Amino acid sequence: MTVRTFNKIKPTFDDTVYIDESSVVAGEVSLGKDSSIWPLVAARGDVNFIKIGERTNIQDGTVLHVSRSSKANPDGFPLIIGDDVTVGHKCMLHGCVIGNRVLVGMGAIVMDGVVVGDDVFIGAGALVTPNKKLESGYLYVGNPAVKKRPLNEKEIQFLKESANNYAKLKDMYMAE
Repeated sequence: MTVRTFNKIKPTFDDTVYIDESSVVAGEVSLGKDSSIWPLVAARGDVNFIKIGERTNIQDGTVLHVSRSSKANPDGFPLIIGDDVTVGHKCMLHGCVIGNRVLVGMGAIVMDGVVVGDDVFIGAGALVTPNKKLESGYLYVGNPAVKKRPLNEKEIQFLKESANNYAKLKDMYMAE
C-alpha cells in the first residue's frame, strides 16, 4: 500500500483497516475500524481532510478528494463519509458529506457541498450537483440526480448487509 505523508500529516487508521497495495492514501485521511480501500483508489487529504467511518468500503478506481478554503468558502469542503457506506467502482466523491448506510452506485459523481442523509441509494452513473441535499430514505438517480422513490425495508436492510459483506471480504484479504 502507498500511504503518504503530506505537509507533515500522515493518514491514520488501525490494524483492522485494509488498504490495497495499488491504492494511494495521502495526507489528512482517517479511516474507521473495519473499513477498506480497494485497488486503484486515490484518497488525497491534501488541502482539506477526509474522514471515513467504520465498516465503510471504497471500491476499485474511486477518487476521493477535497476543496481548499477560499475567501468565498473559508472552511473549504472536506470529505466526510459515514459508517456502513458502500462506494461502488469508479466513483468520484469530492468535498461532500455522505451519511450512514449509503450505497453510492458505480460511476457516480458527488460534488462539493453535497450532503447525503442516512439510508440512501445513489444510482450508478448519477451526478449529484454542488450543494444538493439528499433526503434520508430515498433512491436518487440520473444526471443531474433526482429523488426517484422511497427505499423499501428490504433495500434499507441491504445497505448494512453490503457493508458487512465487505468487512468480511477485507478480513479474507488481510488473512492472505
